[in-house]
Amino acid sequence: MSDAFSVAQFEDVAVAKPVAGDASLSARKVVVYGMNYAPEMAGVGRYTGEIAEHLAELGADVTVVTTPPHYPGWKVQAGHSNRYSRASEGRVMVFRAPLLLRQKMGGIWRLLAPLSFALTSGPVVFWQIVKRRPATIFCVEPTLFAAPVAQLAGWLVGARIVLHVQDLEVDAAFAVGHLAGFRWLRALGLAFERFTLGRFHKVVTISSRMADRLLDKGIASDRVTIVRNWVDLAHIHPMEEVSPYRAELGFTDEDFVVLYSGNIGAKQGLKVLLGAAELLAGQTRIKFVIAGEGPVKRELETAYGHLPAVHFLPFQPYSRLNEFLNMADLHALPQEKGAADLVLPSKLGGMLASGKPIVVTADPGTELADFLGDAAMITPPGDAATLAAAIASCQRPERDLGRQKRLRLALRLSRREGLTQLVSGLVQDAQAGS
Repeated sequence: MSDAFSVAQFEDVAVAKPVAGDASLSARKVVVYGMNYAPEMAGVGRYTGEIAEHLAELGADVTVVTTPPHYPGWKVQAGHSNRYSRASEGRVMVFRAPLLLRQKMGGIWRLLAPLSFALTSGPVVFWQIVKRRPATIFCVEPTLFAAPVAQLAGWLVGARIVLHVQDLEVDAAFAVGHLAGFRWLRALGLAFERFTLGRFHKVVTISSRMADRLLDKGIASDRVTIVRNWVDLAHIHPMEEVSPYRAELGFTDEDFVVLYSGNIGAKQGLKVLLGAAELLAGQTRIKFVIAGEGPVKRELETAYGHLPAVHFLPFQPYSRLNEFLNMADLHALPQEKGAADLVLPSKLGGMLASGKPIVVTADPGTELADFLGDAAMITPPGDAATLAAAIASCQRPERDLGRQKRLRLALRLSRREGLTQLVSGLVQDAQAGS
């Protein structure tokens, strides 16, 4: 590798090294409660699965209450069914409860799905908490609707109750227009949110801006901790050789491949990326690959599938994710205006770890723009023309897009670092409450 970085410097471990206090996790009972869980590949489910399994590896007795894997396509994955089930998955006992699903999950349905999970899973999580008497209850947002039952059961058994905020549901729903026009619903949601958030002993979130919003919602600063979502640097890293995906998908050495890989939903802002693809239709060497699943994928395929340069793919196997991410000449990270300041997208870690250039849509001063700095090209949300110009300019090989800076940022998002911070915080919180 020509620069100062090498794959060896990206070595990570599957299990974080024990930190001071990890011994107190041995035989400690933990209940994890959230709507998304492994084997979901995208978003919250993957992280919650890694957290639960990691706690179990450190000696905790972990029980999970969740749904059948269904995200991001809002369709239950093969091998699972939308009903109650119980199974030992790895070192973890997993209880799954059904939820309301339909093919198009826009509008009010994005509210009904988590509400249905709260109703169907409530008796299960209440009984597991009362029966098992865990030391810690680890709730995940989404969905906050489910939290009150866990809080009540936790109060009865004297458990510490921690919330992992992966998404501020109310803010996100109205930022991307899922519930536009339902002002009374927003007011009700914000009131419920404030009531519920105030009853957690600790709140862990994934970005500074989300932490700021939690403080604005009345959470005391000493109860808020930031642990960013991570990437496994042993699995995702720059490749010396050309990715075999390029030949498999029929791309030549002259083709310039722009890749988006992840959830295909409303807040991802993929219309602006595909709008840029339309504007660049005359530059035939530029190819666009949109890989993933989600509620707006069919709509996008209908609107943009006629473009010869645009290729829609399903999620690729995790075992080949490094090859897939290294196929790109440029990673695209579009976001709807307003969404870029709610989260640092989980897909960002893999993009950075691949070392490839990145183009992002985000306003100045947002968490995403501030975190990336000049390690990526930043264009305004919703501006397809500016995005198209940025993509076209990236074809010039002499242009320095900050590879070393991207790799340094990836090191800050390592799996080892993230899990170590999270577990250390849980241990310290449990010790403080004992």
